[in-house]
Amino acid sequence: MRLVIKVGSHVLTENGGIAKERMMALVELISELKTADYEVILVSSGAVAAGYTQLPLDRSSVANRQALAAIGQPLLLKMYQEKFAKFDLLCSQVLLGANVFDSRRATAHAKAAVDTLLANGVVPIINENDTVSIEELVFGDNDRLSAHATHYFDAKLLVILSDIDAFYDKDPNCHKDATVRKVVTHISEEELCAEHTPNHAFATGGIVTKLQSADFLMKHGREMFLASGFNLSDVKAYLLDKEHRGGTLFTTRKEV
Repeated sequence: MRLVIKVGSHVLTENGGIAKERMMALVELISELKTADYEVILVSSGAVAAGYTQLPLDRSSVANRQALAAIGQPLLLKMYQEKFAKFDLLCSQVLLGANVFDSRRATAHAKAAVDTLLANGVVPIINENDTVSIEELVFGDNDRLSAHATHYFDAKLLVILSDIDAFYDKDPNCHKDATVRKVVTHISEEELCAEHTPNHAFATGGIVTKLQSADFLMKHGREMFLASGFNLSDVKAYLLDKEHRGGTLFTTRKEV
């Protein structure tokens, strides 16, 4: 089974730098999934944060964030390479422009490259080419990029590992009685159009961009699983043990 795992900025960053222990836990999870015959594509944020560790520019400027991404992208890949090597795995960098999915030809070329990498046991690490694409830097945090990669690269499931551990019936930060919606089969227009609420210095998304991603995938007959990226027990249970303990599954299947 082919799946896409997307990890956000908040999960990958800590105290102004890359959260190396969480990155290592993610790489270990991917290694376990590959052993269990999953094909895994990784969509990773974190380039701006990695660049900031070398040159602490004002991140409120888009031009500065583009520069930080340019500095940080090779650093981020090097960190991944070192960690995947501990499991005898190769990883690769796949930088996609914002318009790659607007062209059938460009999409086909990108898919052919990803298919070849996966066929040879390599983990493709996708990121938007932030140095020339400003949309992801403004908002989105790769949520929609990962949804498009899931659909156009023919994966069955998108797993979003986030600081948001599930989708609740109301904001858990404001309501103590908020409860997890374990399975969601429909997302309302009101939920899709709510205000974006990123809550981290390096984050550009929020729950709304995740709901928009889920809605896109559900309309294309695919699924999304939202779970914590700080504690991987829920995603491990779901993918490896086939147990839905925590997190939220977005699906159109009625038998779930």
